[in-house]
Amino acid sequence: MDQLSSMDASFLHLETPETPMHVGSLMIFDLPEGYQGDYYEDVKEMLGKRLHLSALLNRKLAQMPFQLAEPVWIEDDDIELDYHVRTVTLRRPGSMAQLEQLVARLHASLLDRSRPLWEMYVIDGLENGQVAFYTKAHHSGVDGKAGVELAKVLYDVSPKMREVPPPRRKRATAQYQLGVTELLQAAANNAAQQYRKLAELLPTAAKALGTAATVMASQRSQKGERSLSLGLAPKTVFNDSITNQRSYSTMSLPLADIKVLGKRVGGTVNTIVMAMCSIALQRFLAERGLLPKEALIAMVPVSLRAEGDKAMNNQVSAVRVDLATDIDDLPTRFKAIHASSEAAKAVVRELKPVLGVDVPITGSPWLMTGLASLLGRSNLASRMPAAGNVLISNVPGPGQHLYMAGARMMHYFPVSIPYHGSALNITVHSYAGLLEFGLTACRRVLSQDESYEMIEHLRAALREIEALPSVEAEIVELQPAAQAKAPSATAASVTVIQTDEVPPAAANDKASRAS
Repeated sequence: MDQLSSMDASFLHLETPETPMHVGSLMIFDLPEGYQGDYYEDVKEMLGKRLHLSALLNRKLAQMPFQLAEPVWIEDDDIELDYHVRTVTLRRPGSMAQLEQLVARLHASLLDRSRPLWEMYVIDGLENGQVAFYTKAHHSGVDGKAGVELAKVLYDVSPKMREVPPPRRKRATAQYQLGVTELLQAAANNAAQQYRKLAELLPTAAKALGTAATVMASQRSQKGERSLSLGLAPKTVFNDSITNQRSYSTMSLPLADIKVLGKRVGGTVNTIVMAMCSIALQRFLAERGLLPKEALIAMVPVSLRAEGDKAMNNQVSAVRVDLATDIDDLPTRFKAIHASSEAAKAVVRELKPVLGVDVPITGSPWLMTGLASLLGRSNLASRMPAAGNVLISNVPGPGQHLYMAGARMMHYFPVSIPYHGSALNITVHSYAGLLEFGLTACRRVLSQDESYEMIEHLRAALREIEALPSVEAEIVELQPAAQAKAPSATAASVTVIQTDEVPPAAANDKASRAS
């Protein structure tokens, strides 16, 4: 029995029929040459042998009486594999567009809370002979980084499937549900532990808050410069209540090229992604006469997970990044986006000990559930002030090719969560030298055709960024003027400033990638 943290449980409480709170992935596989077997059966057999390797796959929820506290995870020893692992065949011709539309429909349905909260689909019928694999799991049990750890359990690094140790024999059969007394006792014990941890953390929290305040003070802009402190986001078509209908589209780019481009133009992979989204969103809204005068703001999840932590839970917060859509000059806009992103991450690094604190609140399940229902049915999302306009997430993934049941994974696209007030979610996931984009949205706000249109805007945006001048050229232009005033000292200072603005490609590590 494992008590859900307040963060994990919030994804359950905020779920409504219009807002399923599961994350997923769409993978494309090349079957082994000359393969004649039944791939669905092979996958199901492989999963059956490995279910015990991940807690996510063999645990289910037990709710607290009267929802007075967060639910607990309990082990389920009666998993119906045929229910969780399914097969679908695309109609001819079996195009990528058909596959994306199928994933949009599959992603719209809620998971059954009486069972372990995951489903997997083997999808055949693709016109190129490949096989697709779509998975979804509830966000209450897995965040982006933990999902990558789960992938390491399920997939292999070579066509030959590795042998795994069988599950240990159980001494007793797990109960289908726990008794009221056990549940209440577990809730009381969990609350006591959390309050004790909170008390122990107070000295560290005070230090973190002080350091964060110092960092924020150092980020104050000079008169005439663009402020790094963001106000409320302007209202857009994306800041609306949503339905459970989804649109979905994908795009794949070479990761190495993006890293080189980021270094050349003075940013990171994350900056390139943000700038692409900024340009694409601006163009999409401007073509419809819906672009606000104020700059759009992105809500960007950031991981709070410590290095080496492989727990299957959520350790995530969010920062707001200025997309600078009110700046027409692209080089200036790019610098503004990079500065905003780096400033936000600097504050989060100092506040990690505070942001990760779990504070139990009695009655939070029914309170949050009621608020989520009210938000969706009253259309408050379109009238309330907005903190951000879109969700943009960048998750680091495996660097090498993975295999499943002997088939080689060629693509690993993310499928994520739109919500009331944030009808579009753009998630980017790195895999085997590729940067894989997945756009998940409410179909009423962004139709399937408009989702494809947004993909084309993203491609065009990348071409515009590629045309930006190199920051090394700027250094060459600036140095002669600086040397005319002070032959040595000034020139050196100019070089240092430019170096600070151009971190090496290695700076795009896990700390700079949102989860």
